[in-house]
Amino acid sequence: MGYSDDSTMFSVLPSVGIGALSAREAEGRSNISAGEKEAHKLLQPADKTLKEMAIEFAEYQVCVDVFITTQTYVDIASISVIPKTTGGQVYYYYPFSAVSDPAKLYNDLRWNVTRPQGFEAVMRVRCSQGIQVQEYHGNFCKRIPTDIDLAAIDCDKTIMVTLKHDDKLQDGSECAFQCALLYTTVYGQRRIRVTNLSLPCTNNLSNLFRLADLDSQFVCFLKQAASEIPSNPPLVIRDRVTNFCINILLSYRKFCATVSSSGQLILPEALKLLPLYTLALIKSTGLKLDGRIDDRSFWINYVSSVSTPLAIPLVHPRMIAIHDLDSQAWEAIGSLIPPALPLSSEYVNDNGVYLLENGQDVSIYIGNSVNPDILQKLFGISSVAEIPTQYVLEQYDNPLSKKLNDVVNEIRRQRCSFLRLKLCKKGDPSGMSFFSYLVEDKVPAGTLSYVEFLVQVHRQIQVKMSS
Repeated sequence: MGYSDDSTMFSVLPSVGIGALSAREAEGRSNISAGEKEAHKLLQPADKTLKEMAIEFAEYQVCVDVFITTQTYVDIASISVIPKTTGGQVYYYYPFSAVSDPAKLYNDLRWNVTRPQGFEAVMRVRCSQGIQVQEYHGNFCKRIPTDIDLAAIDCDKTIMVTLKHDDKLQDGSECAFQCALLYTTVYGQRRIRVTNLSLPCTNNLSNLFRLADLDSQFVCFLKQAASEIPSNPPLVIRDRVTNFCINILLSYRKFCATVSSSGQLILPEALKLLPLYTLALIKSTGLKLDGRIDDRSFWINYVSSVSTPLAIPLVHPRMIAIHDLDSQAWEAIGSLIPPALPLSSEYVNDNGVYLLENGQDVSIYIGNSVNPDILQKLFGISSVAEIPTQYVLEQYDNPLSKKLNDVVNEIRRQRCSFLRLKLCKKGDPSGMSFFSYLVEDKVPAGTLSYVEFLVQVHRQIQVKMSS
């Protein structure tokens, strides 16, 4: 059987021909009651047409990537079914700028073609007795319960496998896992890659908490939550996410923590950032009540196959100060990137410049009182009023500009993505967008700050402890 990789690019809603779509977002908003009660249904495909087409593609080993360069709604919820089923990917550029986006589009296309990848793949995970595979998460087609089919698989995709144990495991024994991936290389060679893992079993709950992998554990629930968003109202998913955090910390408090005052919130060292990540997920694009439908649909699709190193910044971005880069030698401590700042407006001064990145985009916030000399060195402008709406990073002949370019290039290298850049300023919609990422604050309106969320979590743990 042959195989191929098909890339499709468009900029408007595909409204004619097979699988024609309508502007469902506008239709949903016109009916206020329906928009409030069942808005999550707009995150589901409009019908089965594109799903049937996707399955046919997968059967013929055709992987489809979709590049969306748009200014309007295009119903990503329906379109993304094809790349998700065929092992492909959605590239989303909104709002597309002919000035600032061509470089990212070029780099995405180039990396899509040249990155390590394979075709015509089938994968199976096996477990030792007492454990079985519960579910697979990712971009693939599944025809039989034990295997998943991938028209293409590449180095950026992640397949998550959740397990369950249906028999008692002996303390001190070992459990074995095997992942076998049969695929064809870009040179036409048929290969199998086998990964084996053996882990010890323990009935000591303290060991599980002491050795817990926060990032992997959180990303597991992140993917599960994302898959449930199209079928449930956001408030339901938010409650589930919060209860997930509370129940984990409750188990630690009941069975592992030493006796202490009930008025103290006790966090296991390995999971001390779990409440912060949980709050960040609650405030993320996928669970926003007022977000664009296409933005949420893309977020859900992106999460389904994203790797752990990219999933964390997606919900909890990295923010650094860049107005004083040339006065601090980060290379001396083995890093080109300064230490990250807490995501709170308390750390954003009006006379500073701050860079925030989430693995997909970079926002550079410029305070209203920034020294004109810094603006000139970094951006080639003399005042905040001259900040352009569309921005392309340039390197000027000064140490500060060189350091900024070094930092941005290092972030792009870490993320395996070119990352779009935009400038933000106070009192402007761009500034509001920047501050919406500061999850430790009370943003968006009506949500809790990080301190308030910790208080809420602690209160719920106390209630459950006393019941």
